[in-house]
Amino acid sequence: MPTILRLNGYRFYFYSHEPNEPPHIHVDKAGATLKAWLDPVAFAKASGFRPPEIDGILALVAEHRVMLLEAWHEYFG
Repeated sequence: MPTILRLNGYRFYFYSHEPNEPPHIHVDKAGATLKAWLDPVAFAKASGFRPPEIDGILALVAEHRVMLLEAWHEYFG
């Protein structure tokens, strides 16, 4: 599980065994988890985060989208 970014207590990472899914990122913090699509940025699923925090996480994903997509394509080829 390569960690791509740590920001504001959030860990942004990929699972190494998901190359057949569209580009996405997983985000964890304090036992909560979220999955977001990267192209376009969209909510996929979450557990433990409240709706306002989900919106904030999606804003961070959108802000760092280019870097996250580059990391996805570099890792999965």
